[in-house]
Amino acid sequence: MNRVVLIGRLTKDPELKFTPGTGAAVTTFTIAIDRRFSRDGQREADFIPIVVWGKQAESTANYMSKGKLIGISGRIQTRSYEAKDGSRRYVTEVVADEVQFLEWGNKAVSSNNTNSPEQSQNTQGFNDSIYGEDITPVDDGDIPF
Repeated sequence: MNRVVLIGRLTKDPELKFTPGTGAAVTTFTIAIDRRFSRDGQREADFIPIVVWGKQAESTANYMSKGKLIGISGRIQTRSYEAKDGSRRYVTEVVADEVQFLEWGNKAVSSNNTNSPEQSQNTQGFNDSIYGEDITPVDDGDIPF
């Protein structure tokens, strides 16, 4: 069985491309996932490359942006290619077949809190139910990437 489920924040805006010939949409991006434990009190994260195909790829590129929280379900895939210098390079990535936008937002939205009371209530309920009461919500402006 090869199945992975991840929740993390985008490290930069997703890149949308179309394959030559078939014109299939493919979006690539990296998500940062905080590790549960850290050494010496320093926060640590893993950076996981993600690939999304088809309509989900287009939606992800259009509606998600750097710093937004996203949920991914898919499979781990490894591939290799020959680099320009002639060496063999190996890549491990997650090919997503399900994408959940856990934070919505337009790419042009400012970092000010412009959520309606209804959206704030939904976000607060989400944070409490999954992460518990001891987690402090993080303002997107404080994210280092």
